[in-house]
Amino acid sequence: MRKYTPKDSVQKQAYFSDRFFVSPPVPRLNPSEDEVFAKDFEEINYSINVKEAYIELGHLVVVIDRNFLISCVKLLKEKLEYDMLIELSAIDYLASKGGYEIFYEFLSLTKHKRLRVKCFLPKDKAIESLTPFFKSANWSEREMYDMLGVKIVNHPNLKRLIMPDDWYDHPLKKTYPLQGDEAASWYEVDKIFGKEARDIIGPEQRDPAAIDRYDTTRFARLGHEVPFGMDISQFEPETPISYEEKDGNTLVKKLKPEESVVLKRRR
Repeated sequence: MRKYTPKDSVQKQAYFSDRFFVSPPVPRLNPSEDEVFAKDFEEINYSINVKEAYIELGHLVVVIDRNFLISCVKLLKEKLEYDMLIELSAIDYLASKGGYEIFYEFLSLTKHKRLRVKCFLPKDKAIESLTPFFKSANWSEREMYDMLGVKIVNHPNLKRLIMPDDWYDHPLKKTYPLQGDEAASWYEVDKIFGKEARDIIGPEQRDPAAIDRYDTTRFARLGHEVPFGMDISQFEPETPISYEEKDGNTLVKKLKPEESVVLKRRR
């Protein structure tokens, strides 16, 4: 295995940060502007110390301390009729804030309302599992652990969901390189063929947009079709372009590119 190189400053090295689209801020409304949300917020704030609350895009967003998460979820399900947990995940703020923002999205089928609970989790701490209240939290919490490294306690089966069990690090962290690190580039080679085959096979190409035009087993250019497996590194023959298969429909005239006309404007 190659020596691992820390990627902590990978965001600071990005040279194209000026190209990111910065969306305008979404207006935040006071919970009192919605009758249903006003009653729900009053009930939550009476039992739990709410740090912040607002309505955003038709959702009531409640920011609480992570230690009150279970009490808040129990209140939402048993008293306020938010009977579905439709999503949960985390946002990586490890570099700027030293932790994760965890959010939970709830739906009330009787009220036709959506409520989001948010809390902050320091990087060395763990969050309680919601599987005792919502079975839908099982795989979502496993994905949050697998992709972001969020530690969850009292989960019935906390193990990786997408990545292999022995995978190094968590791919959705902002410090994780887009094309994988040294461990990722040799993972499948080592697993399938063994480390002794590294010099023969080489590291994995993890760029999904990479195309090798000289690999004729998977790639051919229009007008330059070649037989399967032919070596075109030195010479690439030209072939006439045809838009109809040989012995095709006799009622349809074959299109010849040299006879086609491009109109400069519509008639």
